[in-house]
Amino acid sequence: MNETAERLMDLAEAHMRNGGYAGFSFRDLAAELGIKSASVHHHFPTKATMAAAVARRYAERFFAAVAPRLDEGAEDAIAAYRSTYKAALGRDRLMCLFGVLSVEAGGLPPEVANEIPVFFRRCINDLSQRIGGPDPEARAFQVIATLEGGMMLARAYQDTEAFDRAVAGLV
Repeated sequence: MNETAERLMDLAEAHMRNGGYAGFSFRDLAAELGIKSASVHHHFPTKATMAAAVARRYAERFFAAVAPRLDEGAEDAIAAYRSTYKAALGRDRLMCLFGVLSVEAGGLPPEVANEIPVFFRRCINDLSQRIGGPDPEARAFQVIATLEGGMMLARAYQDTEAFDRAVAGLV
């Protein structure tokens, strides 16, 4: 992917993490980059194809950040997820892309909506395997729900400390 397409995806991701799928238009992105709207269409034929590509890229970066470490235990795996969520929140005060998209799932184009359960299933499966113990899937659901909820509270309070308070019991 070329530099312009990457920059378009960066902008689209920021807009989506702040305002959801409806939070951007090709015209907005083109104006921010100083290009014509037709140039955006050259890289991404539709808004839905762009949003789906942004979602897949976000997921790949996320899973690279939470990848298992040598000799990690269950608490280390949970801590990796927690720190990745916290880093995203602390870096730009934006929500998890998939948390935002989940709220809109019923009104999203299928190619975008389909990425949401893929991401969360992958989180749950990954954490379940790494956590182990009794009912690891239930614990994985609890962890992801707590992290997403912590992000929502931090945004509502406009305070990243709200995230820390919400997720304090995870590890």
